[in-house]
Amino acid sequence: MEEVQAPKLAPGFAAKLNLTVDLVLMSAVLAVDAWLRGQHTPESGWLVPGLVVTALVTWIITGTAVCLYDSRFVERSKLDHVALVSVTTLAVVTVLALVSFVLPERVHMGSVAPLLVVFWPVALLLRLFVFRPVAAQERPMDSVLIVGTGAMGRYTGEDLVRRGRHQVLGYVRLHDDNSSSELPARVMGSVDDLEHILRNTAVDEVYIAGNTLKQGEGMQAAIKLAERFGVPFALPAHSFRLDRARPIERRAVADGFLHFAAVSPKPHQMAMKRLFDICVSSVALWMLLPLLAAVALAVKLTSKGPIFFKQLRVGQNGKPFYMLKFRSMVVNAEELKAKLAAQNEMSGPVFKMKNDPRITGIGRFIRKFSIDELPQFINVLRGEMSIVGPRPPVPSEVAKYETWQRRRLSVRPGLTCIWQVSGRNQISFEEWMYLDMQYIDHWSLTSDLTLLLQTVPVVLTGRGAS
Repeated sequence: MEEVQAPKLAPGFAAKLNLTVDLVLMSAVLAVDAWLRGQHTPESGWLVPGLVVTALVTWIITGTAVCLYDSRFVERSKLDHVALVSVTTLAVVTVLALVSFVLPERVHMGSVAPLLVVFWPVALLLRLFVFRPVAAQERPMDSVLIVGTGAMGRYTGEDLVRRGRHQVLGYVRLHDDNSSSELPARVMGSVDDLEHILRNTAVDEVYIAGNTLKQGEGMQAAIKLAERFGVPFALPAHSFRLDRARPIERRAVADGFLHFAAVSPKPHQMAMKRLFDICVSSVALWMLLPLLAAVALAVKLTSKGPIFFKQLRVGQNGKPFYMLKFRSMVVNAEELKAKLAAQNEMSGPVFKMKNDPRITGIGRFIRKFSIDELPQFINVLRGEMSIVGPRPPVPSEVAKYETWQRRRLSVRPGLTCIWQVSGRNQISFEEWMYLDMQYIDHWSLTSDLTLLLQTVPVVLTGRGAS
């Protein structure tokens, strides 16, 4: 009788659970310490809650900066975990010590010791012996394609499956490859079919596992395609067999491959960007709740159909998701689009009309001031979108992209980008694509903040919208 395998957990589940437990544990330690020292009194006022909030905010910011809750933390060594938890704990201790020194009423001087004696070891033990094993039970995070069906390709696929962090979608044959029946995934075609495969398959990374000396030309062709599509790729770190020698920096080639990307990784800045997305979208949804309720009521009362419009969009690396908007068109808008195709005012595969007859009365108003886009803050919270990034296209548009235009899918899509502040529907599709490439190639946290500030007057005036 075959053993039934337990269902895998969602990717990133362990990291989110770890963060929740750490925050609850820290709050409990500080609250119990204050109670034991008799500081939960009316005289203490806001000091104890303020102490807890300060500690939690410091922990979150520092943890984000050092990528403490990176969803790939199962791949880190135990010493790395010890170092990261220690650094983050010391950051909290340092901030609390400074607060205690500055405030005239030093009622919480004793809070530093419990963090070092109780919180730090407990948090570390939970991370090493609870959350790391839980993370090992998560579903693979990334979908990869392996170019090469020889011995290197077979070994690479088996190794990735064994590690459990990647789903091998399939293989692509290089010229002069001898396909093996023992491959852990199906063969999807030859290297000549790679462009077609990348156009129709959501791939997070391409492993080019060929023989550098014999199949260099085919590997080079695969590299060029991956670069043009903006898909990360990996190349064998060693062209020759090594018996005793080991790389000086082993983590750089932990899986035997050197990894490349068309976008500069900037892990710490990306972590801060995600923290910014979560904070801004959470606050925005809370503060705009009355407006959201009023718009929902207006949409429901003025036209037939649902309040929200869920549309399939293409996200980072070609992964589809449903983008949320307030419905601003009639229910059968998608069917009417084909009849209006001849009146398209935009070049390229995008459809835009200044006086689109499918738009409802309230829809025209909420579109002009981008109010219909506000539910996308939910997509941002889910991690499907970012506050700033190229607008997510629909699949029919992506199918018509030229190869170089596919590179705009190499980053997470966003609510606003250079296109929104540069005239929106007043610029051509070609210019739009070049603006997105400019954003991708020169991205930084400063540029995101600048674009966000530039978006505010554009939204308030409705400039360029239709």
